[in-house]
This record gives sequence, structure tokens and C-alpha cells, in this order.
Amino acid sequence: MPDRGGGPTGPRMRVGRPSRRVRTLLMTLGVLAVLLMVFTMFAGFWTDWLWYRSVDYSSVFTTTLWTKIGLFFVFGLLMAFAVGFNIWLAHRMRPPLSAMSLEQQNLDRYRMGIAPYKKWLLLGITALVGLIAGASASSQWRTWLMWVNGVPFGKKDPQFKLDVSFYAFDLPWYRFMLGFGFAAAILSLIAAALTHYLYGGLRVTSPGARATAAATGHLSVLLGIFVALKAVAYWLDRYGLAVKSSDFKATDNWTGLRYVDANAYLPAKTILFCIAVICALLFFATLWRRTWQLPVIGFGLMVLSAILIGGLYPAIVQKFQVQPNEQAKEAPYVEKNLKATREAYGIDDAQVDEYPGTSQTEDKTKLRDQVSETASIRIMDPNIVSPTFQQLQQIRNYYAFPTNLDVDRYSDPKTGEEQDTVIGLRELNLNGIPKRNWINDHFRYTHGYGAVAAKGTSADDGRPVFTESDLPSKGDLGTYEQRVYYGERTTTYSIVGGPQKEIDYSDDSGEKTTSYKGDSGVDLANPINRAAYAAAFSEPQILYSGAIGEGSRILYNRTPKERVEAVAPWLTIDGDAYPAVVDGRIQWIVDAYTTTNGYPYASRTTLGDTTADSLTATNDNRAVVAQENRVNYIRNSVKATVDAYSGEVKLYQWDTKDPVLKTWMKAFPETVEPRSEISGDLMDHLRYPQDLFKVQRELLTRYHVKDATTFLSGSEVWQVPADPTNKTGDAVPPYYQSMKMPDQKEQAFSLTTTFTPNGRDNLSAFMAVDAEAGSEGYGKIRVLKLPTSTTVAGPKQVQSQFNSEQDIAESIRLLRGGDSEVEYGNLLAVPLDGGLLYVEPVYVRGGGLKYPLLRKVLVTYGGQTAFEDTLEQALDKVFGAKGSATEPPPGEDEGSGEDQGTQPPPTSENPSVQAALNDAQDAFQAGQEALKKNDWEAYGKAQKDLEEALRQAEKAQSAEGGSGSGGGGSNASESSPSPDPSPSS
Repeated sequence: MPDRGGGPTGPRMRVGRPSRRVRTLLMTLGVLAVLLMVFTMFAGFWTDWLWYRSVDYSSVFTTTLWTKIGLFFVFGLLMAFAVGFNIWLAHRMRPPLSAMSLEQQNLDRYRMGIAPYKKWLLLGITALVGLIAGASASSQWRTWLMWVNGVPFGKKDPQFKLDVSFYAFDLPWYRFMLGFGFAAAILSLIAAALTHYLYGGLRVTSPGARATAAATGHLSVLLGIFVALKAVAYWLDRYGLAVKSSDFKATDNWTGLRYVDANAYLPAKTILFCIAVICALLFFATLWRRTWQLPVIGFGLMVLSAILIGGLYPAIVQKFQVQPNEQAKEAPYVEKNLKATREAYGIDDAQVDEYPGTSQTEDKTKLRDQVSETASIRIMDPNIVSPTFQQLQQIRNYYAFPTNLDVDRYSDPKTGEEQDTVIGLRELNLNGIPKRNWINDHFRYTHGYGAVAAKGTSADDGRPVFTESDLPSKGDLGTYEQRVYYGERTTTYSIVGGPQKEIDYSDDSGEKTTSYKGDSGVDLANPINRAAYAAAFSEPQILYSGAIGEGSRILYNRTPKERVEAVAPWLTIDGDAYPAVVDGRIQWIVDAYTTTNGYPYASRTTLGDTTADSLTATNDNRAVVAQENRVNYIRNSVKATVDAYSGEVKLYQWDTKDPVLKTWMKAFPETVEPRSEISGDLMDHLRYPQDLFKVQRELLTRYHVKDATTFLSGSEVWQVPADPTNKTGDAVPPYYQSMKMPDQKEQAFSLTTTFTPNGRDNLSAFMAVDAEAGSEGYGKIRVLKLPTSTTVAGPKQVQSQFNSEQDIAESIRLLRGGDSEVEYGNLLAVPLDGGLLYVEPVYVRGGGLKYPLLRKVLVTYGGQTAFEDTLEQALDKVFGAKGSATEPPPGEDEGSGEDQGTQPPPTSENPSVQAALNDAQDAFQAGQEALKKNDWEAYGKAQKDLEEALRQAEKAQSAEGGSGSGGGGSNASESSPSPDPSPSS
């Protein structure tokens, strides 16, 4: 056609259409963008697979993955089919077009608009609901595996006489299936109703019938399915009463049937089940009757019955039958709850004995001698002395110790006797690296080095008596692989084994380098792996860095808790992993639990609440287990180890009777090794876990009683006291210590705690469990119950007594002089001859020292209190008699006070030694005179002279073949530069 405009008559230009080259480039960029997105999504999956394969737990990854995929497709397709079929059926049942009403004329525009896209719209709707349903179902992989692999508990609930496995494994799956059925029925009903309305099967304003016969029959069947599912729900609710939680004045976490449940709710649910079945049949009958009159009447009757029978009737029973005589009515059900709760938490065998609370022996000398027989009192508090370890044994700034050290047992190589030991690993501290950059953070500084250990019952001038120290570490632990590539502080990835050398450690000769020789981690020589990790870690340098080459391996998921959680996602992990030197390797030992919230009649508890205490509230490496996990059954079924060098994870079956563990072992075969595979050396370091103990002690505050009347009255309710040594107000943590309970013949490594009456501060009970694995009494819980007629001071009262005595208060005021700080250690309680012996170490930090030193020991027994420089002195003062046992050798004093300084060793026959000791005595006296005058400069000079004199004495003694001081460990002056000797007091 001719150009009708007034413009130029030249050829028309193509505006807005890109050239072929540009279109090709845009298409290429689009394809690359899609591929990049797909690869990024794939990278996470691929790196997970590589990691599981590297730790030899690929079966966990594949089992979990295929279970999720199977549930996704099965339930996704079921939901898509249910919704899609009902849409298709409603469309097929649409009535023929007739005289158009105004309503239908308006709908006709929508019908015409979607007509060309009906298939695509149907496909899109079904795909969307299928994806949502499939994703929801895949999250139920644990429920499915427990249902399909469940093994019987061998115990039946008291109401329905069903095995506990029905409630723990079957009922959760049935409830999921029921919920899925409800969702499918409701979505199908909505989709069918909308389709019938769109195509005229349902009318709102049009004259005549509101629904066609086909629409009536279709929707009635869907409503009948919904009501039938409601009948199933009523039937399952009957069994759900056995695991239902409710508020009850006896406890906030009551679980199980009460009188009103058994006599009102249970029959009500049965009646409602019958009514729902009849109502569903009435809906199905509309296929023949073509009217909703009877179904609607039946549905209304069901709703009314649910209100009257399911709600009003139980309220009447509770008000007029239970409340007037509650104890008599509830007693049989409380007894069931008591029995089930004690079984579910493993406290049914707890031994509760009466304990007088006052001493039964008048001979003070004999009583004084009983102390060492009764307990090895630990005065090194692992939660206080970490800064001391840090200052004396850190060696380099890029090493650090955890905030809380751990208590373990190691044999003295000289005597062969086991001793309580405070131990920590010298882990990598990236914040201490001199220069932070990507190479230093991930290639050069890759690991910590060595364990450091000290006697728990001894101190040397307030410092720990190290039995393993220096760098590389040496001492009583023997020869072992000291490199720590996996630890609690190791939270970032490292790339090792390639062309880039790692810093191993430093000594007087300079910096040592190494290259990782283990087979841990994932190989990065493969370019696909490098690309995947570059995408997964959002770090492009992994892809092209020249520091990565042949042999390079990436280490990640490096904390013990992370590794065990990853290889056993069905376990609940204890909040405190602890290290041990086992068979020449440093092994992290991790306690793991199997749990369920489906144990009938057992009251529930929230693990995050019951395992929290003053340590978890203030320290970084003591985590709270499973913060929101509510359970009513727990077992320490698995002991896990993580090799600090290789990262190898091993799971050992500990509780061989636990049906929950057996179920998971069926689901994940060959992932848990039998108990018989635990070596003797490893067995020596396994212990009773703290988090389980804290859960059990919380339950025992109420469930130590066995009769319903006392339980309902609440007169015997206890509480876990707040930690008196700090102001957090959180519960006192349990303490490991070697001690002997009244019915034991010898000391046992134990985990202990105290109880006070609810709302009061005096002592009501003392609890201990045998914590040494492999021993005959392991796991035996003993509770010493004090008489209510006798008032025995509890931890808070003991602490107040310490602080209120004039002499002690004045001494503490002097200790706080200047810029010094007083820190109270663990307040240990030990049953002794009918009474309770309390011991608390007191540390001082300040006066130029950056770490706490043990300066005093507080002891109280039978109303007598002492605040002395050493434990022995304090015990002597409290009992008014000296022990018959010999004093500890030099360098192994239990404590040192500000008026004591460094004590000179006893005299010697060697003239050289004697001369040095005379110098030490002179320096000691000079220090005492300086203290009296508050002349800290003179005191510091005297302390230096004293340390030098002791050093000379040790050299002279060594020259004639004698042994130096230090108690089997390295002297602090030998393992690190001498700190500022200014007194911290």
C-alpha cells in the first residue's frame, strides 16, 4: 500500500527488532543463566553426596534421599490425581447450555476465556497442589521409617492394652495419613464446587434448582468422604487420649488419661464415631435420593453431638464428679502416670534412701580420716580454670581452649591409680592469626595441637598441676596423634594436603610445617568438585586458586556435634562433647539419645528447658540439647566418637534393649556398630551423660514419690537450686567427682546434684549416679532423702553462710583489694557419715595476672565453717583434728592463700639443696612482711626471689638424682614464660 504519511519515502526502518547476532547472544546468555541456576541448585546436592561418601555414611544419604523422593512422588501424585480427577469429573458432569440467566451470562465470559487453556489450567492446578503435598509428605520421612521399621517395646499401655510401639511408631503415621486425607477431601471439594459453579452445575441466583442432580451426587460423595474421615479421626482420638498432654495441678506436663478422659471423653469419642459413620452413609445415599435433606440433618446432629457429648458432658463430669473428690477419682490414673513416667525416663530403678542429715560419729579424728576415703575432692573447677590453661599453655595466640574444660579419669603412670583429671584441647583460634586473609584462614592455619591435662584434686601455688603440657604436649598421656583438625571451635572449612604447606606448630627452633596425610574430606583435584564447592560455599577462589592442586582436600562440618548429627539425623545429640586420648588418638566422645513423645501416660518435658543451667547460659561451648524438642521417652542409646585428626565418626550401640534404636538400626542398617566393638581403652573414658542426668533430676523433683496421694498433695515436690556461685539465677549444673555413697564400699566416678524443697533453700535431697561406664553399677541412681523435720543447709544457704561470717567476709574483702576479682568455683557436696560436707574452691584474678589462681578453700560441715589456704587446712579446722594421712608432697598442695605465697619445700640433707631452701625461706618471710605492709612491689620481688630459690633447689636435687616438684606434670615455669608475679590478692 502507498505511504499515506507526509514523511520521507525511503525504505521503512525496522524498529525494536534486534539483529540475529544480538538474538543469538541473548539466547546464549539465557541458556547460560538457566544452566548456572541449575548447577547452583545441583551443587548443594552434589557436595552433600561427596561429604557423606567421604565419611563412609553414604547409605544414610541415599536412604534419606530415596525415602523423601518416594514420599514426594507418591503423595504428590495422589493429591494431584484426587484434585485433578474431581475437576475433570465436575467438568464432565456439566449441564447442557440452556437459556442464559444474567448469572450465567457473566460466567460465560470466564468459560470462554479459559476454554483454550483448559488442559493447561488443569495441569497447572494439579501440579501445584501435587508439589505442595509432595513437599509436605517428604518432611515426614522419619515418621514413615519408624512406622515401616518399628519393633515392639514389649510393654502394653494400661488402658487399651496395646504395645507402646503403636503409640510411638504407628499412631503418628496414621495421623499423618488422616491429615493428608482431610487435605485431599477439602481441596477436591473446593475444586469440584468451583468447577460445577463455573459450568452451571451449581447456581446461586438463577431461578429453579440450585444444583443439578450430577453436582448434588458428586459433592455429596466428597462430603461423605470428609465425614468418614472425621469418623476415623474420632476413633484415633480414643487412642490419642493415652498420649494427650494437659494441665493438671499435679504437674504442668501431664500426659495420659485422667478420670474425665476415661469416663467422659472416651465414651464420647466412641459415640461420635458411630454418629459420624451414620452421617457419612447418609451423604453417600444422595447418589440415589438426590436430596441433601437427610445428610444435612445428620451433619447438624453430628455437630450438635460434638458440642454436647464431646464438650459439655466432660465438663459436667469434671465439675460435679471429679472436683468434689479429686484425689480418690484421680489416684488410679496418677499411679499409671507415675509408673509410665519413671519407666520412660529410666528412673524407675532409682534408689531413694532416708538420710539423717547430721553426723553420727563423735570422734572427730576418725571423721576427719573418713573424708579421703569418701571422696577425692576436686578443687580444680573446669569451668573456672580455662583462662589459666590459656595463659600458661596457649603458647601461641592462634590456639585457644574451650570456655569449659572437661573432667575425665586417667591412670597415674607411677601408681596405676585413676585420678580425676581436668582436660582440654589446644584448638585452632582463627582470631589469633597474626594476619587474616583467605590463604591463612583456610590453607596455612588448619588445626590445633595437643591436649593439656591437670590433676583435679591438686594445685601448685594456685596453678593447675599439669600432667600433660607444653608444645608438643608431653606427660602422662603417652604418645598419640596430637593434631586437632576437628574440634568444638573448628567451625570453618580448611583445604589441606595440596601444594600449600600448613603451619604445624612453633618451638624454639622456629615454625614447623606439615601437610595433611589423612584421607578425610573431599578431593578437590576434580574440577567439577571444585566448581561445586565454589558455588556451595559462595567462594569463587576455590575454583581458580593456585593453592589448590593434586591431593588437595576440603574439610568441613568439623565440630563433633555437626558430624554426628549429619551421619545420624535420627539422634538427639548431647550438648557437651568431650575429648579423650584413646589408643594413641584424640577422640571426641559424643553422647546421643533416642527419643519419642509417644510413650503412653509418660509426662512430657522440653529438653531445652530441662538441660539449661548456669553453664549453658553463659558459655559458648556448652550447648543446650534440642531446644524445642518435647519428649516423654529418652535413652542414651548411642555412644559416638569423632577422631580429632581424621574426622572418622563411629556410632556404637550402647543401650542394647532400646526399641527406638532397634527401629532406626533397621532403617539404617550397618551404621551402628555393636557394643562389643568398644575397645577397653575407650570404655575407660565413657561416662554418664550430663544432659540425660539433668532431664532425670528434673523429673525426680516430682516423680521420686511412688504413691498417688503424696504426688497429688504436692507436699514432697523438690526443685533444682539456682547456682549460688553466680548471679544468673539459672540451675546449678551437675558435677562429676569421685566419691562413695553410704551403701558403696569404695569410691566411684559419679555425677551429682542437690535438691531443695519447692520454694525453700534448705536441702531436701542429694542425688548421684554411677558415671563410670563398664562398671557394674553404671547408671545406678541413688537419692539420699533428708528428713523434713531437720533443717540442713542447701547450696544457697551455705554460700550465704560463707559470705556472712565476719572473718571470711574480711578475708574476701582483702582478696578483692586493688583490681582483683574473686571467683567462686563449683560448690561440691559430699555425703559424709550422715551429714553433708560442702567444699568450694575460691579463685582470685587480678593484680597483673589475667587468669584465676586458686587462693582459698571454703569448707563447711555440721555447722562448722573454715576458709583456709588449702583443702587439708580447711578440713583440719572444720573437724578440729588433723588427718592421719601424710601431707601431699611439694608442688601438689591443694591451694595457696594470699598470705601463704609459694610454700618452700621441706628441708633436705643435701647442702646445696639446703642452701637454696634457706634462701627460699628467707624470701617467703620477706613476702609475708610485705603483705602485712600492703607493699605489693616488695611482695612481687620476694615472689621472684622465692621462685628462683626453688628453681635452684630443684636443680640441685635433680643433680643428685632426686625428683623435682610438679606432681608428675610440667612445671608452669618450664612450660611458659613466667607471668607477672604480682599477687592477685
